[in-house]
Amino acid sequence: MLSNRINAIKPSPTLQVTAKAAELKRQGLPIISLSAGEPDFPTPDHIKAAAIEAIHQNKTRYTDVQGIPELREAICAKLKRDHDLDYSIDAISVSSGAKQAIFNLMGVLLNPGDEVLIPAPYWVSYPDMALLFDAKPVIIESHAENRLKITPAALEAALTPRSKLLILNSPSNPSGVAYSKAELKALGAVLLKHPQVVICSDDIYEKVMWAGEFANIVMAEPALKDRTIVINGLSKAYAMTGWRMGYAAGDLKLIKAMNKLQSQSTSNACSISQYASIAALNGDQNCLHPMVAAFKSRHDYLFKEINRIPGMNMLAADGAFYAFVNVQDLIKQNGFTDDIAFSNMLLEKAYLAGVPGSAFGAPGYIRFSYATSMAELEIAVARLQKTFLPSLGARL
Repeated sequence: MLSNRINAIKPSPTLQVTAKAAELKRQGLPIISLSAGEPDFPTPDHIKAAAIEAIHQNKTRYTDVQGIPELREAICAKLKRDHDLDYSIDAISVSSGAKQAIFNLMGVLLNPGDEVLIPAPYWVSYPDMALLFDAKPVIIESHAENRLKITPAALEAALTPRSKLLILNSPSNPSGVAYSKAELKALGAVLLKHPQVVICSDDIYEKVMWAGEFANIVMAEPALKDRTIVINGLSKAYAMTGWRMGYAAGDLKLIKAMNKLQSQSTSNACSISQYASIAALNGDQNCLHPMVAAFKSRHDYLFKEINRIPGMNMLAADGAFYAFVNVQDLIKQNGFTDDIAFSNMLLEKAYLAGVPGSAFGAPGYIRFSYATSMAELEIAVARLQKTFLPSLGARL
């Protein structure tokens, strides 16, 4: 009865783990869920106030599919202010989250048999989105010695005449590592030799960064601007996950096609969220600093404590809010079949929910989100130490 298209994909592993943890918590178990990537801070007050004012002014009707002009102007101003990138408001498409913007891009770009290059580890939805449009996900492996970032040689080896789209996510979900401008420049040199490839620059964690300076592929190699769609949103930086606000900037032909596709699916993004987003982008950005500082503090705490546990190796992140932990040795030592069995054990025995690395194309890892309070993180660490370092855990 169901289509081949829907049967080819699987539900989001992150949402599955989150749902299972929530169900166990409802049963009365003391579950700590470190699965979902959702900031635990409230949306800043001036953004909420702008939404309330928009309601009072009855700005509750349909808008242009591509977003209200005032918001697209604010997005253009942000891209110019932060990255010295020039776009017209016609080259901006506003969507119900960055996820929809990526979906729209794939929908207007891909044909059956096209190849989508996806560096691993990757956000869980990229491969399944490609499959929905009958394209082939081509996973580019990375290695610990390169901090789980792909090299120019690996990119070159993955490219074929069927390559149509490359997705770059920096800082990365799940690893939290970011590409430097020099690293992106080197990848850009490869891409300049393959003009058929469009680049999707997923910049959603751009503002949640504390190590180095943010750069994307267009900033590193301006000659790729016409072939790059810059994707971003307000969910992560401004703690606006439920507001569902994302946007794309890029080639006018692609943007118009994305608007056309959106006109036949969701139409415009929420009008109230759009007006709130103007306040977020144009307002005082100091509201971001306490959130980023808290994420860095949590990262530093976990990095110190998790790496004290033999068999656990947490990668140092540059941003985002994820601890990506190599647990391959623990899997082998304890006779687990894989990281999925390992994560199930953590949930059932330690009441701790994380997402197995295989969901991100990195078997042998587990991802913990530290978008939660330090108090919960301290309990989580104590449970890990009690499970895998009994002599220390007994003293906690």
